[in-house]
Order: sequence, then structure tokens, then C-alpha cells
Amino acid sequence: MAITIKNEREISKMREAGHVVSVCHQRVQAAIQPGITTDDLNTVVRDTLSELGATSNFLGHHGFPGVICASVNEEIVHGIPGNRRLNDGDIISVDIGAIVDGFHGDSAWTYPVGEISDEAKRLLRDTEEALDAGLAAARAGSRIGAIGAAVEGYARPLGYGIVEGYGGHGIGRQMWEEPHIPNLGSADHGPRMRTGMTLAIEPMLNIGTKDTRVLDDDWTVVTADGSWSAHFEHTVLITDGAPEILTKRLAAVVD
Repeated sequence: MAITIKNEREISKMREAGHVVSVCHQRVQAAIQPGITTDDLNTVVRDTLSELGATSNFLGHHGFPGVICASVNEEIVHGIPGNRRLNDGDIISVDIGAIVDGFHGDSAWTYPVGEISDEAKRLLRDTEEALDAGLAAARAGSRIGAIGAAVEGYARPLGYGIVEGYGGHGIGRQMWEEPHIPNLGSADHGPRMRTGMTLAIEPMLNIGTKDTRVLDDDWTVVTADGSWSAHFEHTVLITDGAPEILTKRLAAVVD
């Protein structure tokens, strides 16, 4: 699949999809507390998508059964929402996607549940800052590899395992488009970024090993050593300057 450059109408629709994803995250963040189940969070997003006239790009994708991916503690990505209750001290990555008029938005965020350990706080802080490093490298004229090099350059000295088998991607009329965006490697690798490209940038860092395995559900990816993992992701538009974040965070609203 060729890397696509979006026109103004397409960019407008992707802004709408990104905003829907941001509203979903705002409501999920407000809902997260000890005792809630991952299926409760799935319901929050399902209802929000319906309210806003959008659909999920995860539900039914290759048979995936959830509206969100809910990955707790040692789970890295693709966790299936269900009856698991969150406990005080857990962390949870919630990956949310939306389709508006055929265009996709995609963002993941890792949230604390109640009061978390200092080690977990550092993991969340550092993974979010690794995302910031990747975003800063997403510039027209640079190669795609510059994003992964920036993530690795930030995370490697801190001793984290950088997940290799999964990463960012192009996004637009499909949830996953070219190019694949690894979270490590050389800044000289890959095609050059151009104004009008839309990309999902998503570092995943583990406290322990970089190695992963897939659970028997054939979806949930976990760390091979059981160490905790964090995942942060934004959909962005490449511009003539800094990238435009299409899934910009909204302030959490608590009833």
C-alpha cells in the first residue's frame, strides 16, 4: 500500500475522528478507579462513539471482540476488555480508535489506577516523554526512522526494554497504513516524511525485557518476564513545522 498524502477535506475528517478519540479518552480517564472492570470502560467508549456519530475501528477487526484495547500491568497491547476488575496500584493502557466518514483516529494512553508505585509513575512519565521525543522528530523532510531513533535515544539510556515487534503506522482511510514506524533504529532509514502525511506514533516501553509473548486468546501481548509496560500514542499530521496532534488530550472531567 502506498503512503498517502491527505487533502484538506481528508485532513478535516481526520481532525473530527481525532477529536472523537480525545473525547473518549477524557471520559475513560474520568471513569477509571479501583473496582471498575475493563468491560465497563469498553461500554463508556461504545456509548461515546454512538453519541458522537462515530464507529469503532477495533471492533470486528480480524475478529477483535472489543471497542477498546485494555491492557493491564504486564499487558503491552491488544488486551481484550472483559470482567477483570482494576485494583488500586494497577496501570492500564487504553487504546481507542474511531471512524468518522471513513477516516480513522487512533490514540492510546496509560493511566494509573488509584495510587501507584514510584516505579510505575516513572514508567508512565518516561513513556509519555518518549512519545514527545518521537513527536518532535516527526518533521517533513526527515526520514521515518528519525521517529524511532528519537524514541530509542530517549528510552535506551533509562534502561527500558523497547518493544520491537509492534510500533506506529500510517493512518487514514485504513487504521493501519504504510509506513510501519518502529520505536528504535536509524534516523536514516525509511521514506521521507512529507507534508500531508498522517501517522500514528506509539512508543511501548517495558520495565524489564523487550521480549514479548501472545496469550492463548491470540490477541493480548504481554512482557515475557511479567514486568510492567506502558503505551502512549497520538495520531499526527505532518506539516511544514511541528506536527499537528489530531488526538490532542482534553482535560479529564469528573462528575
